[in-house]
Amino acid sequence: MSIENELKERSGNKCELCSATDNLYGYEVPPRSNIGVDGDILICNTCLDQIENPDNMDANHWHCLNDSMWSEVNAVKVMAWRMLTRLGSQDMLDMMYLEDDVLLWAKATGEGEDEADKVIHKDSNGVILTAGDSVVLIKDLPVKGSSMIAKRGTAVRRISLDHENAEYIEGKVEGQQIVIITKYVKKL
Repeated sequence: MSIENELKERSGNKCELCSATDNLYGYEVPPRSNIGVDGDILICNTCLDQIENPDNMDANHWHCLNDSMWSEVNAVKVMAWRMLTRLGSQDMLDMMYLEDDVLLWAKATGEGEDEADKVIHKDSNGVILTAGDSVVLIKDLPVKGSSMIAKRGTAVRRISLDHENAEYIEGKVEGQQIVIITKYVKKL
């Protein structure tokens, strides 16, 4: 069974955030990858647009989080936490309980941090990198602990960020997850 079919079955063919039934998509909750259906949610086009474009936020749409924040699905709780944080709904956030690992996942994108405290990742040209971006290597890089050399021009898709060090990102090269120094990449 495909991940999208599993998501539809789990959600009852409804958006797992707002319960809409039209224009549903599987959405991988960043920065996790390769954990299958447990790292994905089924969301509608409206939720997707507002998640990916914070300038399009409509606070009235997110009243649905009163219900979805109690989901048993960790990926749904993570997205509910992020949207409540973005909306500044401290009362509802205080009611939520997330296990430590789920809370780390929710905070992994930097949602809820003060702008001054955020670690900003920039490529070799000074362009800001975000989780999920694609980059290309601008130099041949030997991979520590391996005989592999990541060649210049290699595209690395769906990167994840190290939230403690602005110089490090992670991505897959030739099927191997590696740490890459940001000064050796250019955003695609």
